[in-house]
Amino acid sequence: MDSQMTTIIAFVSQKGGVGKSALSRAVAREAAAGGLQVKIADLDTMQGTSVDWNLKRLHNGFEPAIAVQAYASAEQAIADAKQFDLFIIDGPARASKSTLEIARVADLVVQPTGASDDDLRPAVKTFHALVQAGIPRSRLVFALNHMATPAEEAEARSYIAEAGYSVLDGSLPERPAYRKAMNTGRSVTETSFRSLNAAADGFIQALIDRIGDGNGRCDTAQEKNSEHPAKSKRGARTAPGQRAA
Repeated sequence: MDSQMTTIIAFVSQKGGVGKSALSRAVAREAAAGGLQVKIADLDTMQGTSVDWNLKRLHNGFEPAIAVQAYASAEQAIADAKQFDLFIIDGPARASKSTLEIARVADLVVQPTGASDDDLRPAVKTFHALVQAGIPRSRLVFALNHMATPAEEAEARSYIAEAGYSVLDGSLPERPAYRKAMNTGRSVTETSFRSLNAAADGFIQALIDRIGDGNGRCDTAQEKNSEHPAKSKRGARTAPGQRAA
């Protein structure tokens, strides 16, 4: 990345529990492993889940270390963004006025969603509101999380496509191992199961590729690490007791 440029990824949602913080942490972990200066801005001051997660990560000594900070407002967070190569905004648990503030400065706005109508309908409405406020559809993308079956994923993709939005390739399946990893301060790319790590790696790679397609900034990370930030540790992860899922 150009030292004068910061890439900002914003993870937003209309409801909690759809994977916003999980994806924020995974992107931060992979980018930091690739040698980028990364920070997560936790804007959910009531819950502070990313801050708490990072305290567990630091306590357990997991590498790479990741900078995480709570911010009272989007404005405060954005003011710090220029100090980093990649600035990840873990937005509030509900869409609000700050969601539009975040979307206006973000290079990519990612909204995780499950497959149920209760997840998809409010998620689409959130993106509709951003588009009506002037945010280009090209900067909005859905990420499918907690998918139980391929058929469920296909139905969710169809629903989103009919609404006029794009969806990242791949998805995160519903697996207890992902929750277990995050409970200890790891990301979803750091479970004890190689197959689950591979699924999460591919999902995060699709997200980073989308950023590169949009503005080209992440591609220049190769100047720092000769590889894509999410690829630099690919294939080298061997957690103790790692096994196939």
